[in-house]
Amino acid sequence: MKHEKMVSAIKSAITKLENSMKALVNRDEKGTLNHIWHAAADTEYALFLFSIMHQEESEDSSWKSSFHVKQVEIGPNLALAQELLEEAIKNIEADELNDAYKKTWMAQRYILEAQQIFEKRRRAEGR
Repeated sequence: MKHEKMVSAIKSAITKLENSMKALVNRDEKGTLNHIWHAAADTEYALFLFSIMHQEESEDSSWKSSFHVKQVEIGPNLALAQELLEEAIKNIEADELNDAYKKTWMAQRYILEAQQIFEKRRRAEGR
């Protein structure tokens, strides 16, 4: 049952990312931010479900501390997040939950970075 909820949350995040990229192409700032925010919430929920299932996982895993988002543009961050989430679903279906957790965690970092980039640009432009 938790696997179904994780897949559902991740699929919802993927849809939100697709919608955010469409809004970004159409220069709909409010729509872009709204969809990014919802994608972040969906991935956070999926990570919560993973944490319930894998309580033995250390919060300060070495792979987490060595991971850094290198993209400085919104679109590539969203695309990378979407790709990672699609891979995470495949991992869940193959019962590779540790890999699915890592990919979902990394995807969330890309989503949050896209959100921060967007907000910094808006503040710099005085909006």
